[in-house]
Amino acid sequence: MNPAYAGSKDFFSADIIAGFQGETYSQLISGNSRISKKVPGYVLSSKSSEFTNIGVGGSVFNTMDDFTQTSGIIGSLSYHIPVNKKSLTFLSVGAAAKGIYYHIKTNEDLALSSKKLIFPNADFGIYLYNPSFFAGLSAINLLGRNDTLTKYFVPISRQYNLQAGVKILISRSLRLVVEPSVMVNTDDSLSFDIKENIEPMLKVYAGNFCIGTYFNDYSKISFFFQYRFPRLYVGTFFALPKDSPYFKETPTTEIAVGINFTRDKSGFTKNGHW
Repeated sequence: MNPAYAGSKDFFSADIIAGFQGETYSQLISGNSRISKKVPGYVLSSKSSEFTNIGVGGSVFNTMDDFTQTSGIIGSLSYHIPVNKKSLTFLSVGAAAKGIYYHIKTNEDLALSSKKLIFPNADFGIYLYNPSFFAGLSAINLLGRNDTLTKYFVPISRQYNLQAGVKILISRSLRLVVEPSVMVNTDDSLSFDIKENIEPMLKVYAGNFCIGTYFNDYSKISFFFQYRFPRLYVGTFFALPKDSPYFKETPTTEIAVGINFTRDKSGFTKNGHW
């Protein structure tokens, strides 16, 4: 959603997410990191590492339903500028390039034969963050839709996103933190509807456990859980229909696994990274 996010953490993060709803399946593999460099170290150590201002990221995704398949690869590059003397607050600027493969399957009802399309696209974003808050603006799919054949509509359009949130410390001893956030999105039409364009989220961290809810579809009840092991987290997300029973509308289900790679061998690694 925002290429400027790449490298905003002090570790390399790799994530695998798989989601399914009925006959629709999606998979995403992504990773991002800040680039580090070797610098002169202490007397007993010839060299140590420190972070540069450059972040990199990449993703591979695939979504398939009854009529279409969309796959792609994304590469992101970001530059992080410290805005205070302690280097705890950063302003990041990022851009991403991506290639998208779009396969329209044969549909006899619509008189469509199979068609395969490959086209490029690009994203741009800025991101302001520190340990207590974050805010970002991004524009994705800047090249718009590739719809050269009138009967083959490719639903790719420019999207604009605002994301912001704060982390509120409730109890340091219990490691209890509340993180409310919101995403606002629209497209070239600049249409705006509260239920369609505003997506609030709430996370509650309690030590190694996280629980939360995400309102990206107000017709469903959404909730997720995550648990963090040292360097590894696992999570799941559910969106249950509010107005119809389970057997009439299949719920949305996602499973996520993430790995945090870091050179920090201290105990902070086990207690500090989410």
